[in-house]
Amino acid sequence: MKALQYTTVGQHPEVVEIEKPSPGPGQVLLKVTAAGVCHSDEYVMSLSAQDYAAQGYPLPLTLGHEGAGVVAELGEGVEHLQVGDAVAVYGPWGCGRCHQCAQGKENYCVNAAAEGIKPPGLGAPGSMAEYMIVDDPRHLVPLGDLDPVENVSLTDAGLTPYHAIKTSLPKLGAGTYAVVIGTGGLGHVGIQILRALSGAQIIALDVTDEKLELAKHVGAHHTVISDEHAADAIREITGGLGVQAVFDFVGAGPTMATAVAVAAPDADVTIVGIGGGTVEVGFGTVAFDVAVRIPYWGSRSELIEVLDLARAGQVEVATQRYSLDDGPKAHEALAAGTVRGRAVIVP
Repeated sequence: MKALQYTTVGQHPEVVEIEKPSPGPGQVLLKVTAAGVCHSDEYVMSLSAQDYAAQGYPLPLTLGHEGAGVVAELGEGVEHLQVGDAVAVYGPWGCGRCHQCAQGKENYCVNAAAEGIKPPGLGAPGSMAEYMIVDDPRHLVPLGDLDPVENVSLTDAGLTPYHAIKTSLPKLGAGTYAVVIGTGGLGHVGIQILRALSGAQIIALDVTDEKLELAKHVGAHHTVISDEHAADAIREITGGLGVQAVFDFVGAGPTMATAVAVAAPDADVTIVGIGGGTVEVGFGTVAFDVAVRIPYWGSRSELIEVLDLARAGQVEVATQRYSLDDGPKAHEALAAGTVRGRAVIVP
């Protein structure tokens, strides 16, 4: 079968022919119908050889941590699934035994690192292939009649902002403000989630007017160019008071500085992006009682809720389709910043 693999550190991914896998006991073989392309893929492929090895990533690595497909074959002992079922893959795999996993929060599994459990595409073979193995049926969520290509990115680009936003919802009633920094793959979905679940006025930041057009299209109330003047512009919009929540989907030094600068007292600053930035937090550097959070992915139950939002028509993903053979071009477009929304590979 064909697969898009990262085969050499520092080189572009390539389409290769590999053997079609077979499910072992308790496993599920999926025929992949869609695989999302994410900046996390670019992060992995940007690592030095030393850092790549230190994080335990194998070579070659079949990419793709956003996946959807139909059940092709069941391993011994698998119940409650049928061949032909349409499913989405819950990506942050855990041990299934610890207290966090018992709550469906496998994204915060306390045993995964020690036991070498890796998400698909971020250690385990991923979804950018004609078939993939899912290690346990609990990591599959029914997709039903949702279009897999239009919705596969919700397994990360929807789940991650949903998890980030949900914690801050008590602070986002009518008359409040929320800032979304970065309106691309995750950010444009985050704006829709905020519109669906909160009463906040949404201020969207990005580096070009073209990128901000997507933010307006999906529901941002205000748009601001993300530069050294962004904090002043946000203060003007909020009457000098600042905002109750900031969601930074970039995570670079300048965006994090903007995030803490506009946070009002008792606000949440949530850093989702992995842009390599840091920010100083201490007495006098942020408003009183500001909470700074770095969440990771989301729970299985939250993925079910995100898909329910999609079924209700409250969240949709702007997508650009690529064939598996054109998978390397999808990553080139992502690296160049030319993808509007989310790139999706369709085997």
